[in-house]
Amino acid sequence: MISLIKSPWKGSVGPLLISEIGGNHEGNFDEAKRMAQLAINCGSDCVKFQLYTGDTLVSPVESPARNEHFKKFELSKNQHLYLAQMCREAGVSYNASVWDIDMLDWIDEYLDFYKIGSGDLTAWPILKVFAENNKPILLSTGLATLQEVIDTIGFIQSVNPAYCDPNMLCVMQCTSMYPIPPSDANLNVMNTYRNATGLSVGYSDHTVGMDALKVATAMGANVLEFHFTDSREGKMFRDHKVSLTSDEVLELKLELEKIAELMGCGLKRPVNSELENDHQVSFRRAVYLKRNVNKGELITAADLVYLRPAHGTDPRNVDMVENSTALRDIKAYTSIKINVDFIKK
Repeated sequence: MISLIKSPWKGSVGPLLISEIGGNHEGNFDEAKRMAQLAINCGSDCVKFQLYTGDTLVSPVESPARNEHFKKFELSKNQHLYLAQMCREAGVSYNASVWDIDMLDWIDEYLDFYKIGSGDLTAWPILKVFAENNKPILLSTGLATLQEVIDTIGFIQSVNPAYCDPNMLCVMQCTSMYPIPPSDANLNVMNTYRNATGLSVGYSDHTVGMDALKVATAMGANVLEFHFTDSREGKMFRDHKVSLTSDEVLELKLELEKIAELMGCGLKRPVNSELENDHQVSFRRAVYLKRNVNKGELITAADLVYLRPAHGTDPRNVDMVENSTALRDIKAYTSIKINVDFIKK
C-alpha cells in the first residue's frame, strides 16, 4: 500500500526518538520543567509525559496503595499545558500517554500522535475513542501475546480503516518491567510484528544502557522510546534506573548516525569508492587466451582462461569466444574483443 500520509515516525537521526519523562518528576512541577528543558537541549525529537489522576486510573478500593502512588505523581491541567507549550515553542514535539479520556479535550491540540501504554492494550472502549479521532497511534505491547496484539490491531482497524496504513499505526515491542535483562528485550518481536501486520514497528526500552536501542535501530525500528531523567544518582523511583540522561541521549544520537550511515539507502549499486579506484576492472576477471593464436585459427574452450583485470571480454559472454575465429594474430594473456580480435560465425 502506498501511503499518502506523511510519516510521523521520522526523527532527526532516523527513528523518532521519544524521551519519556513519564513520572520521573515524581509530582514536582519544577523538576518536570527542568527535565523537559534537558530533553529539549539534547535533541530529543519528542518529549513525553503521562496524563492521569489516581482516581481515574486505579481503583481506590481494589488497589489503594497504587491509587495513592499515582495521586502523588499527578500534575495539573495548567502544568501539563505549560509543558506542552514549552516544547512547542522550542520546536520539539510534545506528547503524553493520556490515561484519562476526559483530559483529551484540552491536550489533544498538542498531540501529533497518540501513545497507548501497554496496560491499555486490552482497554478497547478507550482505544475506540482514540481511533475515532483519526490521529497516528503508537501502540505499546508489554504483557501481551502475539494474538492479543493482532486482535487489538484488528479492533483498531475495524473502528477506523486508516490504521491499516503504517504511517498511522506503529506497533512497539515492549516488556513491562523495570529494569529488564537483555534477553527480555526480545527485539526479534519487531520482525514478527512487521511480517504479521505490515505496519511500522518500534521499541520501548526498559533495559539499562543503550545497547538495545542501537540494535533496535539496526533492525529497522521506526520509533525508539526510552525513559529520560536528569540523573540516576540518589533516585528511588524505579523508572530512573532505566532512564537515559541528556549526555547519554547526545551519545545515542551520534551512535544512531553511524548506524544509519552503515545501513545505507538499500539500493545495491557500485559506490564511488569502488569506482574511483577502478575496482570494477581490477577485481573482476575477463576472458583471455592462454596460448598464442594465429589469424584465422579456431579458438576453443581449451584455449581460454579467466583472469584479472576485466579488460576485453566479460566471462558472461564466453559463448561468443568459444569456437570463434581469430581475426588477427593474438598473443597469450592480452585482452580480446569481439569483431576486433575474433568473430563468431
